[in-house]
This record gives sequence, structure tokens and C-alpha cells, in this order.
Amino acid sequence: MAEILKVIGLMSGTSLDGIDAAILDTDGETVAIPGPALTLAYDAGTRAMLQDALKAAGRTPAGAPVPPEIGKAEQVLTDAHGQAVWALLRKAGLKPADISYLGFHGQTVLHRPAERRTWQIGDGTALARATGIPVVNEFRAADVAAGGQGAPFVPLYHLVLTQNVERPVVVVNIGGVANVTYIGVAGELIAFDTGPGNAALDDWAHLHTGEAVDRGGRLAAAGRVNEAVLASLLDHPMFLRPPPKSLDRLDFPMSAVDGLPAAEGAATLTAFTAAAIARAREHLPQAPKAWIICGGGRHNPVLMAQLRKRLAGKVMTAEEAGWRGDFLEAEAFAYLAVRSIKGLPLSLPSTTGIPHPMTGGKLHRPTA
Repeated sequence: MAEILKVIGLMSGTSLDGIDAAILDTDGETVAIPGPALTLAYDAGTRAMLQDALKAAGRTPAGAPVPPEIGKAEQVLTDAHGQAVWALLRKAGLKPADISYLGFHGQTVLHRPAERRTWQIGDGTALARATGIPVVNEFRAADVAAGGQGAPFVPLYHLVLTQNVERPVVVVNIGGVANVTYIGVAGELIAFDTGPGNAALDDWAHLHTGEAVDRGGRLAAAGRVNEAVLASLLDHPMFLRPPPKSLDRLDFPMSAVDGLPAAEGAATLTAFTAAAIARAREHLPQAPKAWIICGGGRHNPVLMAQLRKRLAGKVMTAEEAGWRGDFLEAEAFAYLAVRSIKGLPLSLPSTTGIPHPMTGGKLHRPTA
């Protein structure tokens, strides 16, 4: 039997809301037993700093020096991840020596696979030194360098989670960008980004309410969907392109609903996310028996109602499937860290479009 390791996974997603940290006991293959977890929310200053880093990355050519605002954001981000690790160790009553590895995703500031570029900031060496735990990061780099999409990157973990779920099934993750993993009857995987997740809606809500998200879907609930604008958004050629395919957070910005009243814009963006997910069915070989909704989007009741309206088959939340919806991605990068150490694939041709199954990741050991 493969050795079971205790690993901490760390995820800072495209929603820029904070760090999820989760302990997972795993062999990187068929065993994945969740342990304690927590979320460390970003304050407004850190969130603004990360948004500045996103903008700076977008205007930085490949091979150019790292702009100072990105270097500053990377240091703050890495320090925050160290704080999250220590907080989780205290919560779990563990010491650094009890943890085999940290799976450190970092923060994506640029994702342009067509240019063979993906950029996740986060200093693996500094985090290893701050915690005394070996760190695995740079999970996506090898995939993108080989011509893959570099996303979605959680499907192999979804495969483990659905071992006892009736298939075919689709796992939907709604973060800043939304993506799906289709798991067929024989365990075959298809994965791709479907379109916008929460990013544009979050930005719109922040602009009009000062809140970081449309909390409880209240802003969208107060408005009506502008069907003409929605139809124009769904006319984007990306939806016709067969998978694998991936998106950057800024590919569908909130400017898509510029000029609409606040509530109408929120309602339209919410419907757009749901309709884009529904269009994923066009690229799946069989109708799924169920859609399991993960990520922050599942907390929005208006979005969930839109999904139930537009998707054929049972629609359930991660919790209804017996999972921890807030920590799946953190758990996944703990799982992938062990796969990286073992030299096992992190991505497949059917999930990112690479020519063959590919491992990846970079190991950073603490120095004495």
C-alpha cells in the first residue's frame, strides 16, 4: 500500500478573497482524507495590491523585469500564506515536522496559454523557510510550456472524490472563472473553463455597493436580466470552441454590462455565468446525471436558482455531495503536491490539451 502523507494545500483563487488552507492525508493516488481547514481573508489593502499586480502583469512583456508592484504583492502574499499555515497548525494541534509538504498554488496574475505564459506569484523558498516545511509550487508551468492550457488543474482530484458517485457526473467550480470536470462512466475525464465565474460580478458589486461580492445575491435579486445583453455575451466565439480551453480572470470583465442599472447589471452577469456553464453540455459526450457545484458561487442563491433553471439533471452543492466546498481546491493542491513528488501526472490531454500526461511542480526545501 502506498504511503499516506499529511500535507497542507494552499489556494488563493482568482476571486482575490483570501487564502484557503486545508490538511489532507493522501497517497496522491486513491486516498484523500480531509483534515482541519481554515480561510484567511484578505484585507482591503491586500486585495487592492493583488488587483494592481494583475494589471501590472497584463502589461508586462514576456522576459521583462518584474514590476515593483508585483514584487511587493508577492512578498505580502507569501507572508500571508505563512500566517495561514501557522494558524492551521495551531488549529490542528500539529507541528511543522508533522507535515510532509505544502502544496502552494500562489496567485495567478496572468494566464495566456496561447502565448505559453502562465504566471503565479508566490515565493516557494521564502515560504519553506518561514514554515520549516518543504514547499511544492509552480504546478501549471510545465503544462503551459508544453502547449497545454494549464487549467483546469483540479480534475484528477475530482476523479478521486467521485469514486462512489453515480456517473457520468460533472463537477462545477465557480471561482473567479468557472470550469467543469466531466467524469464518465469508466472514469474518463474532460475538463475546461466555461466562462465567467464570480470575478465580473464581484467587481460590479464592489463598484455599486462597496461590498467585495454580491452577498446573498441581493443586488441581482433586485434586478431583471437584460436578455438582449445576455444574448450578445453568449455570442462570444469562445463558447463554440471545443475543449480543452481556459480563460484569464479579465477575459469577461464587468464592462460587458456598462450602462445598465446596478441591479440589472448584477442580474445579467449572474445569468451569464449560469448560461455559460449550461453551454458546457454542448461539449460533453453524455448528459450528466448530476452537476455538483463547488466554489464561492454556490453561496449565491440567485446563481444557484439560475443553474437549476438551466441545467438538466440533478443540481447539488458540494456539501450535499458530502464534500467541503470551500476547501476543495486547497485539498486538490495538497493532493497534487504528492503527485508531483512521486512524478505522477498532474494534467492529461483531455483536461488541458497537452500531448501526453504530464507531471510538474517545483520543490523548495527549508534551509538550515
